[in-house]
Amino acid sequence: MERAALLILAFMLDALIGDPPWLPHPVRFIGKVIATSEQWLRPESASPGGNFWCGLGLVMGVVSSTYLGAALLLHTLAALSWWLEQGSSILLGALCLARRSLKEHARAVLLPLSTGDMETARALLACIVSRETTDLPENEIIRGTVESVAENSSDGVIAPLFYLALGGVPLALTYKAVNTLDSMLGYHSARYEYFGKAAARLDDLVNFIPARLAALMLIVAAWIRSLFAHSYDGAGAWRSAWRDGHKHPSPNAGYPEAAVAGALGVQLGGPSRYLGTVVKKPTLGEARQRLRLAHISQSLVLLDTASALTLLSCVIIRLLVS
Repeated sequence: MERAALLILAFMLDALIGDPPWLPHPVRFIGKVIATSEQWLRPESASPGGNFWCGLGLVMGVVSSTYLGAALLLHTLAALSWWLEQGSSILLGALCLARRSLKEHARAVLLPLSTGDMETARALLACIVSRETTDLPENEIIRGTVESVAENSSDGVIAPLFYLALGGVPLALTYKAVNTLDSMLGYHSARYEYFGKAAARLDDLVNFIPARLAALMLIVAAWIRSLFAHSYDGAGAWRSAWRDGHKHPSPNAGYPEAAVAGALGVQLGGPSRYLGTVVKKPTLGEARQRLRLAHISQSLVLLDTASALTLLSCVIIRLLVS
């Protein structure tokens, strides 16, 4: 019962406050620990093997210290007060979720786009994607925003909910630590090709089930929404996820992106520029219609519906096994 209540209350608190800048965020603290540890552990000149082992040591240290630190904190708070421990668990659980923050960032891009302010839209898009946004036309800004909503529906909402249901706050925070390690170190570059390999592979592993769960929930969300609006296509979401999900360079990101593409009847993926180099990614979905501003709002509707379905599923499972 406590775990089920934690899921519901953390979900509600995230919807209420999101990630306010005035509130100390555990992910920001984890990011500072990673940056400092990298300065200590990453050798300036070493063999690929040496770089890999140093990176693996950093990953093991951050992951283990995050889990043990969170568990120790909650154990200490429980010894002081049950209410203090429960309140802290709800707050930390909410900070593991990013549904409100993701919606705010997507809407921030949508607003200037709707008034024709392309420069502001490009600048705000750059806050949520790693690709270059300079000189992007409107349809590419929309594509980048919808892709970000689709991918982060898993990384920012459904995966943290999954791990919060599975192992409570310590496991959910550990997932966020793995996600942060990958976002900071998991690059194919001279600096991180070997040093960040352990972070990237661990992120692939922990997202394997959640990404496919996210795709499933987005498909069900599209089916439900198709009962009320012709803008959504549940069959298209299933077909696209099954056919195109594995095509993405990431073993996980393609599944929720392909599901959203099929649900909206648009095509995602294709070429994007990173650090001055055009990377040609496979296309996901079918271009039954061109990308429009409305697709950003529709992707957020799918996000909300899939998030609610995941929450409901996790709560029911927790109640059944408790």
